[in-house]
Amino acid sequence: MDEHEKLIEKLYGLAVKYAERKGYKLNPDKETVDSVIEGVAENIEEYGKRYCPCRFVSGDPEEDKKIICPCIYIEDEIENDGMCHCELFFRID
Repeated sequence: MDEHEKLIEKLYGLAVKYAERKGYKLNPDKETVDSVIEGVAENIEEYGKRYCPCRFVSGDPEEDKKIICPCIYIEDEIENDGMCHCELFFRID
């Protein structure tokens, strides 16, 4: 297993634990989950941070810390839309 695959595995585990802790669930569509996790991994490799792949990295550290996955918008998005913008985390209905 190469470093990228290890990172993907670690991120998936973190997403599962976060969802359980917050009372959410991961998107039942595995392809979407894999795509979002892959995007987060690529952002770690490029920027060194777990930036949400659905948001634009501005280069301003203060602004960009808001989009570290799970981003600061997640609770409002799940409350209002039933899922986060990336469609990784869903409300359990």
